[in-house]
Amino acid sequence: MIVGVKKIGFGLLSPFLLYFGLSACQAQPEAFEVERPPKREFRAVWVATVDNIDWPSQKNLTPDRQRAEFVDLLEFYKGIGMNALFVQVRAAGDAFYAKSSEPWSEWLTGEQGRPPVPFYDPLDYMVRESHRRGLEFHAWLNLNRLVHRSSRSVSSQNLSRTHPAWVLSYDGAKLFNFGIPEVRQFITEMTVNVARNYDVDGIHFDDYFYPYAVAGQTLEDEATFKKYGQGFANKNDWRRHNIDILIKQIHDSLAVVKPRIKFGISPFGVWRNRRDDANGSNTTGGLTSYDHLFADTRKWLQEGWIDYVAPQVYFSGGFAKVPFKNLVDWWAENSFDRHFYVGQAAYRVGYEDSDKHWRNTSEIPDQVRYLRKDGADGSIFFSSRSLRRNSLGFVDSLRNEFYKYPALIPSMPWKDNVVPLSPQRLGATLQMAGLNLFWEAPPLASDGDSATYYVIYRFEEGEKPSAIDPRRIVGQCYEGTHFTDRTAVAEKKYLYYVTAVDRLHNEGRPVGPLRILIRDNRLQRFENEMTEN
Repeated sequence: MIVGVKKIGFGLLSPFLLYFGLSACQAQPEAFEVERPPKREFRAVWVATVDNIDWPSQKNLTPDRQRAEFVDLLEFYKGIGMNALFVQVRAAGDAFYAKSSEPWSEWLTGEQGRPPVPFYDPLDYMVRESHRRGLEFHAWLNLNRLVHRSSRSVSSQNLSRTHPAWVLSYDGAKLFNFGIPEVRQFITEMTVNVARNYDVDGIHFDDYFYPYAVAGQTLEDEATFKKYGQGFANKNDWRRHNIDILIKQIHDSLAVVKPRIKFGISPFGVWRNRRDDANGSNTTGGLTSYDHLFADTRKWLQEGWIDYVAPQVYFSGGFAKVPFKNLVDWWAENSFDRHFYVGQAAYRVGYEDSDKHWRNTSEIPDQVRYLRKDGADGSIFFSSRSLRRNSLGFVDSLRNEFYKYPALIPSMPWKDNVVPLSPQRLGATLQMAGLNLFWEAPPLASDGDSATYYVIYRFEEGEKPSAIDPRRIVGQCYEGTHFTDRTAVAEKKYLYYVTAVDRLHNEGRPVGPLRILIRDNRLQRFENEMTEN
């Protein structure tokens, strides 16, 4: 039996993302806790490739093994409720993708410069498989390295060999000299190249700008300062200026090539301490991104050069010099209407280090509770290996409590504030597998966007339809325009609504309600006996 409805609305909705397994649409749990979970929250993980930290598990696996390992990661993250991942695709003057002027990574093929055999493009594959599961894919590019301390293979095409004048040697590594304009231009072009050639959702840099200081070593950029540092009283201000130029240059270039792409930074957690700057955080740590890495991330937020910041708040709630809560408070107050994601130290959980608080089973759960109350837009965990290890069972708390229900990725109105139009002609048929819902894709919105995915809401008799509670989301679709509700039961009256969501997670008004009652193995319509907005 087929049932169809006309389109009606119940207010603007906010977006979300979820999917378990390989099917295009998936059902959600029905049980409801007393406290409503967030409708929008960024939930992500860093996947490090340098030195084979997270993926691939070792050098020179076959492409089939590499792909299988990556799909296994995706399935794991969807299974615990994540909605995005950051994959390191440039680790040290190399590339995990085909369309690059830099050589293939040794941590992919065993030898820098050697392509995969049989050939494939890992970045194309990773983006496609992530999107099939409703996961955002952010390309994580290391900004400063040409040769890592653990590098065992350096190609003749590595920039440290083709452009030795661009290089600074420090602490066993070879790094870019950011004071040289040609270096900044190359980094910009390398970054834009990824955005232009791959369907990534974001471009991401970590905390490596100028290097972390090592006792007894000096970064030899004095000659560059003398050549390019006119007008600066000291080298520190000049170094910060170099990074400022680079970040703005990349922001401006990305905006031209692909305006929708997100650009963000994961800096060291402390910008400045309050004892050194009235605008600083209530912390007393010895290291800061502004003073020691010459990265003025607060300025970049204030100027709108980045879309989000994900500071590495790798400190416990009980760490006296840099308490977790103090730092989260400061970033929440200094994000300047850009997104603030808390970088969380999954790698420290359960370890016997100087901070005993990391041996507390409630450390990560308490952090998630706090950041939700303090206005953060979500979390990114470092790193994949640590989440898979599930030390002290903290990942179980994500799966079973904090991330039990789906969350839409927060939208970015400064990039796109036009919601998609509603899907059309919502109907249903009863099949052996369950209640099959189907609809038509919406027309193009005023900005030319249609639907990237769909959200399916289900309400029972006596419930007030509302867009704010993710527990009423019964499923999502990332491919096609149909969904099978396998949890609908006979003799219950249901109201269904379906919304369209665009690439930047703006959610439009719904089509619906579709009023369904399953009786005698048939679908029946019923009158509007439920309260609607």
